[in-house]
Amino acid sequence: MFRNFKLVPNVIFGRGCFSQLDEIIEKQRQNNDAWVVFVTDDVFRGKTLEKRIPLHEKDLVLWVNVDDEPKTKYVDELTLKVKAYRSSFPCAVIGIGGGSSMDLAKSISLMLTNEGSSTLYQGWDLIKNPAVCHMAVPTLSGTGAEVSRTAVLTGPEKKLGLNSDYTVFDQVVLDPELIKNVPKDQHFYTGMDCYIHCIESLEGTYLNEFSRSYGEKSLELCRQVFMDDHPDKDDKLMMASFFGGMSIAYSQVGACHALSYGLSYVLGTHHGIGCCIVFDYLDEFYPAGVKEFRAMMKKCKIELPRELVKNIEEEQIEKMITVALGLDPLWENCLGKDWKSIMTREKARSLFIQI
Repeated sequence: MFRNFKLVPNVIFGRGCFSQLDEIIEKQRQNNDAWVVFVTDDVFRGKTLEKRIPLHEKDLVLWVNVDDEPKTKYVDELTLKVKAYRSSFPCAVIGIGGGSSMDLAKSISLMLTNEGSSTLYQGWDLIKNPAVCHMAVPTLSGTGAEVSRTAVLTGPEKKLGLNSDYTVFDQVVLDPELIKNVPKDQHFYTGMDCYIHCIESLEGTYLNEFSRSYGEKSLELCRQVFMDDHPDKDDKLMMASFFGGMSIAYSQVGACHALSYGLSYVLGTHHGIGCCIVFDYLDEFYPAGVKEFRAMMKKCKIELPRELVKNIEEEQIEKMITVALGLDPLWENCLGKDWKSIMTREKARSLFIQI
């Protein structure tokens, strides 16, 4: 049985296309009472981008803090704020920011129409009702959140996404001008999330020609950005992120993402840098990819944190292992159906204690 997955139905790309956001949203404003929620990274508060948000009189701007990875508790709090703002649902929820802001926007749009806490929906295809119309405006590129069918959240017991066809954005606005001033390290870490997506997809047991086609193009673009320093690198990275997300839509990520989820759950490590930290120890699984990754690190003058796990408690290491090994599809994509006989708790521990 082949998967019949949902794609983002509307995409606009080009330098300056952010200026068309109001026109795009207008199609959702069906009556005078229609209103919109802008879920916006608070790093833009007081900055030029804030003044460019096409805010109408009844609209709400939710300034979200993403210093920490998105948590189910935060999603639930933000959803309650939206519900308390007006008695009717917003006609659209717009995520403006990096992967975390986009995942928060996805989550809020879903939790407005699905009862209970977001913790109830961490997993695959647990969402029952379609979301409020939701759109993405990425200001970072690499996570693939703009095109993926998941909103990754850390809950009380696990780090796991709200994975469903209803999670997919209805509209994506890809304006390369919005990522031109991203700090060097952050630019690298989010870009490497895309690179690692593709390596895991292309080396995985779930690989098919659909995934391969997008993954190979995304890798080519990543190399132009991080090895060639191409003059159009912002445009290229934005498309690499989109294609990288498409590559894993019909396959999966692998060992790096599974282990980084464990690391992030316990230590709060941000996703992009967490993937980079873990990937640097995965020669055994992705030898060519790790070698090229290190060349990109050297080229971009990036130094990764070391010895993160050195002084943590045994209970924390056990939790890392439990969270990482709870992601069955990722390990099956990496190691095959018999993955549990290969990636034992002892093997996972040996990897974590190196980090």
